[in-house]
Amino acid sequence: MTTALITGSTAGIGAAFARRLAAQGHNLVLVARDKKRLAEQATELHDRHGIEAEVLAADLSTDEGIAAVEARLGDRTHPVDLLVNNAGFGNKGRYLEVSLSDELAMLKVHIEAVLRLTSAATESMRSRGRGGVVNVASVAAFVPRGTYGASKAWVVQFTQGAARDLAGSGVRMMALCPGFVRTEFHQRAGMGTDNIPGWLWLDADKLVAAALADLARGKTVSIPDPRYKALMGVVKLTPRGLLGGVSSRTGRKYGPQ
Repeated sequence: MTTALITGSTAGIGAAFARRLAAQGHNLVLVARDKKRLAEQATELHDRHGIEAEVLAADLSTDEGIAAVEARLGDRTHPVDLLVNNAGFGNKGRYLEVSLSDELAMLKVHIEAVLRLTSAATESMRSRGRGGVVNVASVAAFVPRGTYGASKAWVVQFTQGAARDLAGSGVRMMALCPGFVRTEFHQRAGMGTDNIPGWLWLDADKLVAAALADLARGKTVSIPDPRYKALMGVVKLTPRGLLGGVSSRTGRKYGPQ
């Protein structure tokens, strides 16, 4: 049985990855900050699917938290075959309305943690000649929209570059770029969602099923829904200056309230 490590595993997309992978028979290493929720999740997945679910409480906005997960990924006696870098959050407010400490914490989780954990995982995977990494980004990566979008753009570019460098090693790399997904993400950030049209919402379980299928196909970027693929096609054809204005207006309409 293979083992998958998932950060931000107790809610949203991370929890959907845990459910799907457990149902497929993978053992899990579940990573999040809340020890109680981790224990409850591990027990449920073990009882339902008969897999082993290890828990690791870690705050990826701290060096100590990142180092703890790095150490687990570097354990050659209990190797991790699939890493899902899912942990992340949003800040409510525009640039300069959000404190610099909150912006830096976001960069710590979205960029430094992703870089360090991916490096720890792929070094071991490459030596074994197999493995995979899914870095959860966002369609916000493709539009000019604040620190969140910029950090997710880094995730996409980093993942594509690493995938090229690891080509032929047996290690697959993919950036997952969802749109609006019904999770705790917006609630935790204090963002209103009543003004977001129903057709923009995605189901986390369907999203994960499509993402894993794209990983198996060898894709390095996954936008796992026809609606968002069409929207991103329009984005590619829109001049950057115009796109910035549209993005700003859209953010005020559908973003934090």
